[in-house]
Amino acid sequence: MGIGFRELLIILAIALLIFGAKKLRTIGSDLGAAVRGFKKSMSEGDTEESGKKLAQDERPDADFSAKRDSADTTKNA
Repeated sequence: MGIGFRELLIILAIALLIFGAKKLRTIGSDLGAAVRGFKKSMSEGDTEESGKKLAQDERPDADFSAKRDSADTTKNA
């Protein structure tokens, strides 16, 4: 049920007749640039997320409850 080679060839021939070779080349390069930009932003997002996770993993764990308890006792005293 997919598009076969014959159907793809017919679609490309019709697009060539409608847009012309020069316009079709421009459309193809613009579409390629858009796809490259999308892939680049996706990989940068993944890199940024993994960097944040790595920074959180390298951070020493702090026991905030003990500090809060000692601060509460000094306020009440």
